Amino acid sequence: MNAKPKKIYAPLEDKLIRSLRAGDTVFLSGVIITGRDAAHKRMVDLIKAGEPLPFSIEGEVIYYVGPTPAPSGRPIGAAGPTTSYRMDQYAPLLIERGLKGMIGKGRRSGEVKDAMKKWGAVYFAAIGGTGALMSLCIKEAKVIAWEELGPEAVRRLVVEDMPLIVATDIYGNDLYVTGPEQFKTTSQGQI
Repeated sequence: MNAKPKKIYAPLEDKLIRSLRAGDTVFLSGVIITGRDAAHKRMVDLIKAGEPLPFSIEGEVIYYVGPTPAPSGRPIGAAGPTTSYRMDQYAPLLIERGLKGMIGKGRRSGEVKDAMKKWGAVYFAAIGGTGALMSLCIKEAKVIAWEELGPEAVRRLVVEDMPLIVATDIYGNDLYVTGPEQFKTTSQGQI
């Protein structure tokens, strides 16, 4: 685990992805997209039908978020992470098609972790319950697909220094597994 957060930039490059390890803290800047269940289903349905997506996912980072309406003077409302396992049935195909990063909260399935190792992608954890604070990192937000989905529409976000933790790296290391094990080891005998 790195002591000082790394500054990283999206879209993600393979060299950067190979340098990240589960437990690393990062500040992410650049352009990312959003999407939750409904958007993921549409993406996968289009891919399976041989149709093009209305946006590219090559090299992209997708933030699992359904933001609230933007208050006056802000590009977006509260933007906290959604529970990631809800996208697990869709993520392997998207990773195979070039998705390089995902941001959410909670564990991922074995199938997602296998796809990350095979195709080179990373999963970042954002802290749940911090939607208002996370929104301060979002400098621009624009719906780029499926506006009728409301909060679940796909948005293009420009982010600056979004605080994240590498939860799962391309080597199969998973902070949701190693973190509790490390806690048990270091806290044994302490009450």
